[in-house]
Amino acid sequence: MASIDLENQYDDDLTAVSVENLHKVDLKRLKSLVHKLSTRSAAKASDEISESDFKLEDALRQRVRMYERDGIKERSVGVMFKGLTVKGVDKGATALLTIGELLTAPFRVKEILSGIRRRKLRNLIQDFNGVVPKGNMLLVLGRPGAGCSTFLRTIAGETMSYREVEGIISYDGVDQETMKARFKGDVLYSSETDEHFPILNVNQTLSFAAAIKAPKIRAGHVSRKEYVQDMRDFLATVFGLRHTYNTRVGDEYVHGISGGERKRVSLAEVMASRANLVAWDNSTRGLDASTALEYTQALRTSTNLLKNTAIVAIYQAGENIYNLFDKVMVIHSGHQIYFGQTAKAKAYFEHMGYVCPPRQTTAEFLTAITDPAGRYVRAGSENKVPGTAEEFANYWRSSPEYQEMLAEIEEYERSVNASDTLQWLNESASQERPKHGKRKNSPYTLSFWMQLRILVHRGFQRQKGNKPYLITIVIASIVQSLIIGSLFYNIPDTFSGSFSRGGVLFFSLLFFTLNSLAEMAMMYPQRTIIDKQKRFAFYHPAAEAIAYMITSMPIKIVGITIFTLVLYFMANLNRTPGQYFTFLLFVQVVAFTMNAFFQMISSFAKTIEIANSVAGLGIMTVFIYAGYLIPRPLMHPWFKWLSYINPIAYGFEAIMSNEFHGRKVDCSAELIPQGSAVADVPVEYKVCAATGSLPGSNYVVGDNYIKNAFDYAWTHVWRNLGIIIGFAVLFVTMYAIGNETRSASGTRGDILIFRRAYVPKDLKDIEPEVTLSQTLTASEEASEDSSASSTTEKAVGDVIGKIPSRIKTALRMKEVFSWRHVNYIISLDNGDERRLLCDVQGYSKPGTLTALMGESGAGKTTLLNALARRINVGVITGDIFVDGKPLDAGFKRRTGYVQQQDLHVPESTVREALRFAALLRQPESVPIIEKYEYVETVIEMLGMESYAESIIGTPGQGLNVEQRKKLSIGVELASKPSLLLFLDEPTSGLDSQSAWAVVQLLRRLANAGQSILCTIHQPSATLFEQFDKLLLLKTGGQTVYFGGIGRNSQMVIDYFQEQGASKCGEMENPAEYILNCIGAGATAAPDRDWYDVWRNSLNFRRVTTEIEQLNTELSALPPQQIRKEFTKKFAVGWPTQAKAVSLRAYRQYWRSPTYIVAKFVLYISAGLFTGFSFWKSNFTIAGVQNLLFGVFLSIIIGAPLINQLQPRAIQSRNLYEVRESASNTYHWSALILSLLVTEIPYNILLATIYYCCYYFPIGYMRSTARAGYYYFVYCILYTTFWTTLGLAVTTFVPDAATANLATSLLISMILSFSGIFQPPSLIPHFWKFMYRISPITYFLQSLLGNVLHDGKVHCLQSEFNVFNPPPGYTCYEYAGEYTAHAGGYLNNPNATSHCEFCKWTVADQYLAQVDISYSGQRWRNIGLECAFILFNFAFCFLGFYVFRVAVWRMPKLGRKRKTGAKFVQKNGHAEV
Repeated sequence: MASIDLENQYDDDLTAVSVENLHKVDLKRLKSLVHKLSTRSAAKASDEISESDFKLEDALRQRVRMYERDGIKERSVGVMFKGLTVKGVDKGATALLTIGELLTAPFRVKEILSGIRRRKLRNLIQDFNGVVPKGNMLLVLGRPGAGCSTFLRTIAGETMSYREVEGIISYDGVDQETMKARFKGDVLYSSETDEHFPILNVNQTLSFAAAIKAPKIRAGHVSRKEYVQDMRDFLATVFGLRHTYNTRVGDEYVHGISGGERKRVSLAEVMASRANLVAWDNSTRGLDASTALEYTQALRTSTNLLKNTAIVAIYQAGENIYNLFDKVMVIHSGHQIYFGQTAKAKAYFEHMGYVCPPRQTTAEFLTAITDPAGRYVRAGSENKVPGTAEEFANYWRSSPEYQEMLAEIEEYERSVNASDTLQWLNESASQERPKHGKRKNSPYTLSFWMQLRILVHRGFQRQKGNKPYLITIVIASIVQSLIIGSLFYNIPDTFSGSFSRGGVLFFSLLFFTLNSLAEMAMMYPQRTIIDKQKRFAFYHPAAEAIAYMITSMPIKIVGITIFTLVLYFMANLNRTPGQYFTFLLFVQVVAFTMNAFFQMISSFAKTIEIANSVAGLGIMTVFIYAGYLIPRPLMHPWFKWLSYINPIAYGFEAIMSNEFHGRKVDCSAELIPQGSAVADVPVEYKVCAATGSLPGSNYVVGDNYIKNAFDYAWTHVWRNLGIIIGFAVLFVTMYAIGNETRSASGTRGDILIFRRAYVPKDLKDIEPEVTLSQTLTASEEASEDSSASSTTEKAVGDVIGKIPSRIKTALRMKEVFSWRHVNYIISLDNGDERRLLCDVQGYSKPGTLTALMGESGAGKTTLLNALARRINVGVITGDIFVDGKPLDAGFKRRTGYVQQQDLHVPESTVREALRFAALLRQPESVPIIEKYEYVETVIEMLGMESYAESIIGTPGQGLNVEQRKKLSIGVELASKPSLLLFLDEPTSGLDSQSAWAVVQLLRRLANAGQSILCTIHQPSATLFEQFDKLLLLKTGGQTVYFGGIGRNSQMVIDYFQEQGASKCGEMENPAEYILNCIGAGATAAPDRDWYDVWRNSLNFRRVTTEIEQLNTELSALPPQQIRKEFTKKFAVGWPTQAKAVSLRAYRQYWRSPTYIVAKFVLYISAGLFTGFSFWKSNFTIAGVQNLLFGVFLSIIIGAPLINQLQPRAIQSRNLYEVRESASNTYHWSALILSLLVTEIPYNILLATIYYCCYYFPIGYMRSTARAGYYYFVYCILYTTFWTTLGLAVTTFVPDAATANLATSLLISMILSFSGIFQPPSLIPHFWKFMYRISPITYFLQSLLGNVLHDGKVHCLQSEFNVFNPPPGYTCYEYAGEYTAHAGGYLNNPNATSHCEFCKWTVADQYLAQVDISYSGQRWRNIGLECAFILFNFAFCFLGFYVFRVAVWRMPKLGRKRKTGAKFVQKNGHAEV
């Protein structure tokens, strides 16, 4: 990369430092530049430039000159809002919808209608006013639920989830509607969640963001490729991501970069959008203090140099961050209580009568004002200060500061002109956006076709990243083609092979249609990502839809080509080049069309359950009306029209015509009559027992066969291709429209969902009852020289209860946990090794609270996982002791681990989740009533009484962030950890008051005797001081400090100052200070190697000596008497585990009406559809086939039903593997059993409804014995079979999409050998064993034998085989002997011409042809079916153990790589 000297070049040659000309700037110098320019507010940007900064400023100002020289116009806008009020439905608390609620709904119509009428709107935010000129930064402060997110979304124009928006929002005079329509990408809302494609790496993610927003005219006239590379490198440098380029972004379940690094990717992505005004919602969540400061400094630089506008909500803002903002707005329960300059905000509230405690940051003080339990009133002002949100708002509106704000708004309105602003924006946009290929007023930077090109490139990257799925597709195609090709191997050219040809052709379409159905599961996880990038105006979602169809084609083409090559020639289909390529073409086109069909369904269906339900009905429709199961001439008129809108019908006609056109099919073996008596009779007196045959001919013309049997014609082939392509275009278009018009996923705020009996009558009942009289006064504070924590602790006492004495007794511990020389090494894909932890040591004594700090990616969570024995990949070495002794088998049982991600069962209540943990993790010797009493104590201690019966739910529809974090802590406390409590980022995502409350809880637990080790990112000074000890890590997992923190953090400050660090200022946050010292942050660079400094320090030697002494002294003591039950892996026995997990699963299903209703809709709609498609099928030749295919379709319905259950099962599996397994909550087999015993009863009940909907309309035999047998086999046995099969598949696949694809392969395979597509007599000898071990074989035998046995067949007139007897013979005289031997009957035995022969007398003759015996197989098959079900049951357990529990080590060739993780103890040395 070329660089320029920013200090020595002449003024005319200087290059501007901006986003557009980063290709010319040396990135190392840019770091220094950013640091110098990011510490001044907009007001100071022009008048506080030192002499040394002069030339640097000239270089920055030159950007404008270069833009003027190139004629490039920049866009930048400020924002003004006046009288802004946002209203939503008043549903802060609502009742939980359950299956019971749905069942009783008809009896509660009056109540339901009354509830709808009573539903009122409430103000989410009310009467907000303010102005943020361009180049300014506004800090938004407020507690969770105050309205910060609502305000930010509204400012950015994301108001679809709200009912009403009143007031004025103006962007330099331009109204919001115009801005949203024409410049959507200029005003963005950035949410606090990190939404990325987890399988893409950082390089691909950032490169895409840069490419999709690359302008048409670029400064310096660089190429688009150079711009993308330079933008990517710039963003990665500013946010410290260059070392992660080749690492996956990942998510909660896909391993990738760390959480802090993932947040930085999110910030970089927004920066790449080059938006002019960004509303950042809690954007520092998950960042360490130094990186959060650097991020804010980057915003400051952007606003100073580019005149962008930033509105930022930060929950834990340090003083340095606060001082970077120009203005601050404070929100209290939806009311604006301050808006003005940051420098005046503190004085405003102090003048009001409130007091800021010592060492509390300004942002904490302003937030605490909105919390009655966290604010302090000046002595004598108790009855003068406002207390409620309404009183604060009234005080604000009557204040001089409010009048100043209104005057500023008026001045702003006079200074801007809407037409001038709009003209400037249009001119700038026209330079940035292409003139051709896009709508005139489109808000997108690139044209649709340029977007499509970039999305196709990303699509191929996503395909490459999802290797398991791609491999499964190819393997499935190869395996299935070999199986089907050999099953139909060398089909004879005689008419006996015609049925097999039709079967193999239909199966070719069936297999790839089922594969397309499986792909729907991939669409839903990525929806939030596409919605976000739509909001960012990156691209049209329609372009993403088309790109997906394009990028998914190559692997499908490969798979289909392999499949057809093997199948076509092995099956002895028409072996001519033209016919093969015609066959290949139609299979490809039909597969593409059906894929588009299912994607279209997914684009309009809100949930995967609904999509699978609709798709299940769709797949039944296309199969029934494809023309194979029911030929078009035999279709009932009320549904016949479906065959004309069925792409598979046209494809099947084409490939059947392609196969049979020009054929003369020999039917000598099927001539009627046959036998020795008529052997010498000429052929002219015989006829083939084949559709389309002519009397006197021993062959059937292929075209006649397909015309008479299916009403197909060769002349329709290419017409059909055009029709199928038309369907493909229609489905892709509808898929694109569905993607484009689907409402972006929004939030209506946190809605608590209660069990019906516990819904509070008033939202105030949910909030802690803290009145103004409980607000602390300054006279109640400690003296000035004391820590503020002593007084603040009193404040949070009303929010989080005191530690009850019984818990204090339970928490008193005596054991010391220590570790030393802990190293962790992992192997990379290229064979290299990376060290994540380097010789870490430390200890945790009872009653101490130890903080684990470091920048993002330093190895904090890794160390926590290593110490907690939660790592199973890589090699860990080191000493880990309890009281100087090796860890025992009960170590995990005696520790608690609060993960950073708050993962819980959404359908459980808070109390149920805590009881579940207490029941399964406290010893079995503890009575259940005592466990539950302890849970109530934990609820009281955490202040969760008001929402203990609330459903956990999902973010936005359940507990809020703070409540979830409390629950995560409560779950671990409920388990009574007797040794140590680990916590990973317990304050991440919380506001300062909530974070303080959580840390205060930890402090109290420590004071009660609990030993706690906790990672923390952004502690304030007062919060930091609550910890006793600090373990500080730098990048690479290297220790730079371990020791005490001290009063006012003096111990740790003294250490760094003694080692030569700069002096810590009086108002400086010690946590930020030490991180700055060691060079933490994305772009910071330390002035020395602090790891070496620590290793050579006296403190290091003291710690090392202390750990050795502790281990020596404690190891010599008699071992602690640990109850035998703590040495077991699980706290309670397996029966208790199974019962508890199964009950929880039952509650999940009972509280998941969407899932159950989706099953119900699929069952009942498919049942009625099948029943009326084969309505009253009589015992004719066609009727027997209809009865057969009715059974076949009832078997097929298992495929979409399996697709429905697998995503849910995998979700439960993921929760177990990520959280519950690591804590030894219960054995994995209890999870498998719970899924089985919960799914099966619901499926049997719903299968009963399906049975009633289709069994009787079709016309199956209604005798009690026949109907009851069918019910038992189908509704009980077969339903249990496919349920267990679907769950068995989930044990060896990584995700739902792969599970659906694997299921499609399995079902296709067992259907292939069931005798439906290939009669048993024609199955090659090699595959006879597959026919015998295919479960569907026996289900079909049971069901078909039951419905067809003893059915008297009467041919329709069109079904008779007509032949003429020789002269002088009646029909009976000529063919009577043959009919007596072969079966069947003559309709006119006395006729002398046109003898009418029906080939069956009873349906048992057909059953005999397909190897079905009613009497011999009826009960035998039930035993075999039960055996298959037991096999599935066994595989569910064995498969889970083999693929997900057991650790298998394969020998490596070449370089030895360490991939396993094993814990070994050797002479006190622990190796993992």
